[in-house]
Amino acid sequence: MKIAVCLNHVPDTASKISVGQDNQSIDTSGVTFVVNPYDEFAVEEALKTKEKVGGDTVVISLGNDNNKESIKKALAMGVDNAVLLKTNEIYDSLSVAKILANEIKTQNAEIVFFGKQSVDYDNGAVGQMCAELLGYNSVSVVVGLEINGNKVRAEREIEGGREIVETELPVVITTQKGLNEPRYASLKGIMAAKKKIIDEKIPENCSNYTETISMKKPPAKQPGRIIGTDATAVPELIRLLKEEVKVI
Repeated sequence: MKIAVCLNHVPDTASKISVGQDNQSIDTSGVTFVVNPYDEFAVEEALKTKEKVGGDTVVISLGNDNNKESIKKALAMGVDNAVLLKTNEIYDSLSVAKILANEIKTQNAEIVFFGKQSVDYDNGAVGQMCAELLGYNSVSVVVGLEINGNKVRAEREIEGGREIVETELPVVITTQKGLNEPRYASLKGIMAAKKKIIDEKIPENCSNYTETISMKKPPAKQPGRIIGTDATAVPELIRLLKEEVKVI
């Protein structure tokens, strides 16, 4: 079985993000980049699936040379092969899905893992779009997974509960926190990763379907006000909520 996992290289959520001078992208100076946190669950589940049913794993990432840092982490965790779809272009979700789908077809992968969303744009759409383009079945926000032969049984989070979904290969799975506990790379894995080759490919040119007009930070929060300490403040509070904040 060929198992693919798609990986994104994103700003650390602890980094302080500023809008760039072009007002259409972020200023990356001083920003630390990491493996997309939800993609770590995808990598771990790909490895667990290989350990259970056998096969070959490949990590696929779209981006520039900086993405190699995250790719190498996946290789050190135990992924067999890696593909970097090398580009400096910034693509929207549908364009990313089309580029990844083309490579997944080339790899002939039967099961594809994504994180449920990428923490940079938080669209949470690429995995499902990719499945549609491939003609694969798809289960999103997965917190439990069983694969027996061609059958797939997944447990997914829904609002207020959980849902059991049964489907068949080929399938795209988007992973949620709680599915597994990503392993740490061992010293043996780190050394082995240094010998693994990252296959660099130039993706075919793909036009974006959306355009970023401008980016800006949200306005700073207004300081709080204390209008009283007992019940006599209630009329003034109601007035402010109605006339100033306009929430009632």
